Amino acid sequence: MKLILEKLFQLNLKKNKLKFSVTVTLKKDVLDPQGKVVQNTLSNLGMDNLRNIRQGKFFEIEIDETDDSKAQKTVKQMCEKLLVNLIIEDYKINKI
Repeated sequence: MKLILEKLFQLNLKKNKLKFSVTVTLKKDVLDPQGKVVQNTLSNLGMDNLRNIRQGKFFEIEIDETDDSKAQKTVKQMCEKLLVNLIIEDYKINKI
């Protein structure tokens, strides 16, 4: 009986979680020196058909929340308060 209750509890915890991905990239007008280094290195390795590379960040965020809009609002606040430098970066939130 204890095992059944524990499994039900774990299943319930999974239902209360929402998962989001956040992709952060530099704004188009901002120079990307790290992306340029990667581009040059790949070019030196013989990949001459490469046109452009821009480097960014990726976050996978899991939230204990059942309300989708509330969870998305929380993730947006995380981005705007810490994860993203709004002056030079853009971000995109996707539910997974």
